[in-house]
Amino acid sequence: MTPKQTFLLEHNKLSPLNLQASLAMLTVFRKDKPSLFKNNEWSIEKLRRPFILWLTSFTEEALKDIKKSK
Repeated sequence: MTPKQTFLLEHNKLSPLNLQASLAMLTVFRKDKPSLFKNNEWSIEKLRRPFILWLTSFTEEALKDIKKSK
């Protein structure tokens, strides 16, 4: 399992349904916030809070589009 997949599993395990994520969402997050990443690190301790803040900044419609993107 990749670090990204591990992050996704941990995040979704800790999150309510309205904050569940997908791999596509993580890809968009990484593109939007490149300064948070060094190498291919997906530290749950370092990235979860910024990810939740980023995630909650979108409308439901925008999140549907992000979930579908690749």
